Amino acid sequence: MKIIVLIKQVPDTWSDRRIDTATGLIDRAASDRVIDEISERALEVALARKDGDKATEVVVMTMGPPEAKDALRKALAMGADSAVHISDEGLTGADALLTSSVIAAAARDTGFDLLLTGNESTDGRGGILPAMLAEHLGLPVLSFLDHLDIDAGTVRGRRSGDAGTLELSAALPAVISITEQLPDARFASFKGIMTAKKKPVVAYGLVDLETSAMDARSTVLAAEQGPPRTAGTVVVDDGRAVAELVDYLAAARLV
Repeated sequence: MKIIVLIKQVPDTWSDRRIDTATGLIDRAASDRVIDEISERALEVALARKDGDKATEVVVMTMGPPEAKDALRKALAMGADSAVHISDEGLTGADALLTSSVIAAAARDTGFDLLLTGNESTDGRGGILPAMLAEHLGLPVLSFLDHLDIDAGTVRGRRSGDAGTLELSAALPAVISITEQLPDARFASFKGIMTAKKKPVVAYGLVDLETSAMDARSTVLAAEQGPPRTAGTVVVDDGRAVAELVDYLAAARLV
């Protein structure tokens, strides 16, 4: 079985994340860059499958600037077999439509039985990419799974929501996205870090891919920094703390 895991390099959620108000894009130089946690969990799902079946091939794929190659190297150190890096100046500011079209083209060229992603990234929070990829590829999509089982020809999963729980299944090939209910990712071992340097990384530019969409159709018209945070209200329990909290919540229309 060949599994492609989509990973995304994002600004560290523990650092000060900013938007470049001149371009409307994320200021990637303003904070540390890390693999999105949900991407690492998706990789862990694939690696767990590989642990149980050594014939499983795990390919990590990302679309991003040259610096995103660091995320691929970390994923290779964790245990992925190879990587695909899609990078092109023409993809700067790509929206979900262009991103899904380009990644679908690269996935089609790479070949796979299962395309595995996180449900949504911490920088965009769109959550629509898996479904758009499935549409481009003409495949079933099982999204927002908090439990899944993979066998030779089928993927089964469970999606939980406010209205209940759905048990879903699809024949492979398919596209799936997982939630943070899946296990944490493993750490890269020293051996993994050393062998990652020798693992293949395939590079794609736009000229290498046949895509149906070549321009972003969503653009940011204006952006500005949010107001700085102000100090909160400190309630000291001098016997009237409960009443003050109730008054505060009522004034904020929270009760």
